[in-house]
Amino acid sequence: MKKIIISLILLTGTLASLVACSDPALDPVASVVQNTAVNSPAAGTDYILEAKTASDDVFTVKWSSADFGYIAAVAYQLQIVKSTSTDFDKDAKSYDLGSFNESQEGSIHEVTLTQRELNGILLPAGGSPGEKTNFKFRIVASPAGQEAKATNKLVSKSAEVAFTATPYDTFDEFDKLYVPGNFGGSSTYADWNPANAPKIYSPSNDGKYEGFVWMNVASPAFKFTDDQTWTNDKGDITEAPNTYTTLVHSNGKDIKPTSGAGTYFITVDWAKNTYSIAPRQVAVIGAATPSGWDAPTYLNYETNTESPYFRMYTVDLTLKADAFLVRLADDWSVKMGTISGSKETLAATSANKIRLNGGDMAVPSAGNYKIVLDLRNAANYNIRLIPN
Repeated sequence: MKKIIISLILLTGTLASLVACSDPALDPVASVVQNTAVNSPAAGTDYILEAKTASDDVFTVKWSSADFGYIAAVAYQLQIVKSTSTDFDKDAKSYDLGSFNESQEGSIHEVTLTQRELNGILLPAGGSPGEKTNFKFRIVASPAGQEAKATNKLVSKSAEVAFTATPYDTFDEFDKLYVPGNFGGSSTYADWNPANAPKIYSPSNDGKYEGFVWMNVASPAFKFTDDQTWTNDKGDITEAPNTYTTLVHSNGKDIKPTSGAGTYFITVDWAKNTYSIAPRQVAVIGAATPSGWDAPTYLNYETNTESPYFRMYTVDLTLKADAFLVRLADDWSVKMGTISGSKETLAATSANKIRLNGGDMAVPSAGNYKIVLDLRNAANYNIRLIPN
């Protein structure tokens, strides 16, 4: 009888130990047996990225699997920093490479990034458009689904690989028109200079343009050009008054909106020689804001060239965990909100894409935020809530 009891105790202990080891997140025996390693690209590879080929494949990374001492699904990330970084963990900008079931030791994985995808990592990592920069990358692996606790988190990191790359300005992916005028010098640009003028973009690259332009003079006047010269400029077909609808190249007249200084929303169909222009009041309104749905809180156009929000609209505001919209006309005829058109909670700090006549946006948690509204590119209107 004593032998049977002892056997049962041993069997129970064995089963308990097996159960304890069945969860990789809590497994005290698991460890990094074999680090992941980069097979390619080779160190010193140079990449020149261009907006016109943004969809082309450019960066193929191959790496060997990490071994954590048991068969597991492993999640991998590509991490990039500038070569001058002394803290890879802190400075890294990451791209998820996916999860792989590591059933065979030494498996080789491969993922290819497009120029757009690589560019989207290089710019936040500190790259400047048009400038060749030294970077380094590594592959980081961890068991998929593990708990992120310092006491049990397993991470495998490859050796660092140096490379150089020249990123591009994301705005260059889209066709653009220039809006030179007499307001430029008072609005962070230059007067009547197509090479230093606001731009409006064609989100579909189909010859139809739209955009917001801040004109900080009492009596604005401007024309459109399709490049940084006056070779193919267009103005209104008449003056005093303008038609505010019809464009012409030969002997086109200055376009002179009558609503004074402020923000204007402009649309242009270049092929059909038509345009529209309307004043806009850039504000937020809603239950999340101090004045609720009864009154707007206006945003300010950032003119400080040293600010990371240069040429964006900002305001510091205490918000409730509730809904709001961007309102662009005091009569409620124009608003901006979620892409889906339905109420959605915004991600704090991140750029949340929005659209004209979108849905309600919800503040993730009550607090004081810097609201940053970026209307510079019609293909990427976005809003950020940055905790103060």
